Amino acid sequence: MSQTTNAALAAQFAQALDALRAQGERPSVAIAYSGGLDSSALLHLAAQYSSAHDVPLSAFHVHHGISPNADAWLAHCEATCARLGVPFAARRVVLEKTRSGVEAAARKLRYAALGALCADHGVRLMLTAHHLDDQAETVLLQLLRGSGTAGLSGMDAANAAPELLGNPDLVMARPLLPVSRQQLEAYAAAHDIAWVEDESNTHPRYARNALRHQVMPALATAFPGYQERFARSAAHAQSAQRLLTELAVQDLAGCLVDDCIDVAKLRAMSLDRAYNMLRYWFGLRALRMPSTAWLSEMVTQLVEARHDAQLLVTHPDCHIRRHRDRLYITPKLADLAGQRDPDDEGIFVKEGERFAWTGEASMAFPGYGGVLHFDPAQQGFDSAWLRAQPLQIDFRKGGERLKPAANRPTRPLKYHYQACNVPAWERERLPVVSSGKDLLFAAGIGMDCHHFGSAPASLISLRWEAHPA
Repeated sequence: MSQTTNAALAAQFAQALDALRAQGERPSVAIAYSGGLDSSALLHLAAQYSSAHDVPLSAFHVHHGISPNADAWLAHCEATCARLGVPFAARRVVLEKTRSGVEAAARKLRYAALGALCADHGVRLMLTAHHLDDQAETVLLQLLRGSGTAGLSGMDAANAAPELLGNPDLVMARPLLPVSRQQLEAYAAAHDIAWVEDESNTHPRYARNALRHQVMPALATAFPGYQERFARSAAHAQSAQRLLTELAVQDLAGCLVDDCIDVAKLRAMSLDRAYNMLRYWFGLRALRMPSTAWLSEMVTQLVEARHDAQLLVTHPDCHIRRHRDRLYITPKLADLAGQRDPDDEGIFVKEGERFAWTGEASMAFPGYGGVLHFDPAQQGFDSAWLRAQPLQIDFRKGGERLKPAANRPTRPLKYHYQACNVPAWERERLPVVSSGKDLLFAAGIGMDCHHFGSAPASLISLRWEAHPA
């Protein structure tokens, strides 16, 4: 690479960094520094920029401990930063076996550690060394996975990724994205930059390595300059994805009712439009993106079923339910200790938890998922009478009836839940309080008026507060 080309690359980098820093209050910059070729060239460019523009610069390194050379890489990175006068910090992470594999687990831990390092040092702009060849590999990998426009968009020049970095204030930028690996190699050679080689980069078991060493050389021979064309295709996909997102925002605003989807409005959409909106809805909830097959099955089950059906579709991160022509996203909740097996019979049916009230403002019942409050009220149970009762908290067994007020009839709890629009999946986690055979209170409905006291007695109202999911 000639001196002119070197200068052009430095100028291009400086222009990209100027634009990034102009977008917000970002007085300091950090780079993700592994010690490899790409990040070593990035460090050299960033150090030049830092010196010329008086911008505080840090380099952050993540020690995975996978390679036997990891300690040597850490020492190399620390020594290089010391020579350049760049403040250096490192964080060690421990990999555990996961279904997603070593590569995905390492990536997740690496970005979380980098986000934490930036937070600790007050850095809000972090640079990574992703370049043009990385973008081409990413696009091709996503194509091989059957991804849609979001995946084929490749990497953005800059983005916030709080779910990945654990740092909502941090912007992750890729100023070398228009630069090829060949250009970086020439730049490093021209400036006598030393770097380390990660032996795992040649291991063919990793999909990206297989592409890099087997597929990409063949593409380069048959289609010189394919990287730029892949990058152009990624830019077109990004444009298309932005339009799809704009449409999803409009559709969701028209379908959302109390944080639920109106099934009638969803049913009126084309399937493509419905899938686009539902994917956007899942993204807002930070849920893993479902496959097209799963999405199709969900729509078939939840949208095309009869009006009064109580349906559930299980997502890896949650449940999707339908109730009264609304779609709900509900968390997956562990069973409560007080819940019983509906197949249990006779002596195997669990009894509720017996207790006595001695004047407490509230009593916690972890086995039932919440706290029972005893509030002073103008209408409720006589406090002296309530103290004398042998009380029991339990989940309903069926057949319970409640009279909420003197001018209202006694009805089964099922009727009251329906009248109060309490979904079926919530009812099974709402306890009841009784005294002997008399039902006193049902969470989600209220108290039974049969034992209400009257003034001037001190009256108590029962109130149930469920623990957050």
